[in-house]
Amino acid sequence: MIIKRDFAPDYASIPPHGRWQHFEVGGNARIDNLLASWPTSVNQEEKTRRLLDLFLISVLLDAGAGTKWQYKTEEGKVIKRSEGLAVASLDMFKAGLFSSDPGNPHQVDGKGLKTLTVESLAKGLQASEENPLAGLEGRAGLLMKLGGAMDNEEIFGQNGRPGNMLDYFMSYPAFNLADNRIVPLPRLWHVVMEGLAPIWPKSRTTIDGVSLGDAWPCSSMPPLLPGREWESIAPFHKLSQWLTYSLMVPMAKLMGIRFEGVELMTGLPEYRNGGLLVDTGVLTLKKDDMVRGIDAYHENCFKEGRDNRDVVPLFTPDDDVIVEWRAATVGFLDDLLVAVNKGLGLQGERALSLAQMLEAGTWKGGRELAAMTRPCTGDPPIMIESDGTVF
Repeated sequence: MIIKRDFAPDYASIPPHGRWQHFEVGGNARIDNLLASWPTSVNQEEKTRRLLDLFLISVLLDAGAGTKWQYKTEEGKVIKRSEGLAVASLDMFKAGLFSSDPGNPHQVDGKGLKTLTVESLAKGLQASEENPLAGLEGRAGLLMKLGGAMDNEEIFGQNGRPGNMLDYFMSYPAFNLADNRIVPLPRLWHVVMEGLAPIWPKSRTTIDGVSLGDAWPCSSMPPLLPGREWESIAPFHKLSQWLTYSLMVPMAKLMGIRFEGVELMTGLPEYRNGGLLVDTGVLTLKKDDMVRGIDAYHENCFKEGRDNRDVVPLFTPDDDVIVEWRAATVGFLDDLLVAVNKGLGLQGERALSLAQMLEAGTWKGGRELAAMTRPCTGDPPIMIESDGTVF
């Protein structure tokens, strides 16, 4: 078991799943170095705001990068996939790409995001025909729409910064009660879901004209009664939950904030966690779906000119296969957490949280098994035709 391999016997040292660890790829403490680079005049609250600015941008850029894309750092190191996107977002943040204030390049604000272009983002991500990044336009579209979402002054303040959500939390009446610094998880979830609602593509599932984001109808869950179409929708909000997990970390580390109700979060229904279940045989595709997916993969390879050495079935995000796969992943992750804690002999306060298991077990295990099973590409066992906004 990789959790034992990497952390035994000090399981308490496992960090919660979040973006912070991706910045540290290669053993480089990039976030600590960033914090140390700021003058003493930047207090803890402003440091936290700046990290919230960075983490929000970085998570929204963190969809599947594809097998060909890579990012080369100033030191000449080549980094791929999620970690490559993390380091690229950090470099763009430090260069002031997302800031409208020349005096403070290390921030993100609505005005800066509104001037962003696909071309400027492509340059920052080193994306080109020779170094193609899947879903580049979708990522750029999310960030440009984020600029509009920053107009919500109640949450993001007059200068429209993601980091101003810290002040929103600190204004909560119970925040400083007995110096506990407690934020209810639903309050953070409100910021992520309501504050960022304008950024989701209009092509997503809607009810009464309201876009639901990462939520998809599934024909295997028909409504019980006519007129209740919402009963057939499976809500995942993977990117929103990944963002929520990630935003909690800097606020906890720098401000000592405790979030109550974290158990309301689910495991992330993405291709590493779900891929682990497929590669281990817990979940298998039906024969007809496998044939359909393989045909789609070959068609996509021909159209995109991509590598076809590791052949896996391919589907669009709204396909019933993908919706069912992701829904099953959420359920199995809960069951797996119980089994993992039992296997490690951990219980009570010593038991791993879901976020810790995702970090040290299922996400890492899914990636490692994919690399072993499909060594040419490291692709998951089922691929999603990404537009840069879901995975």
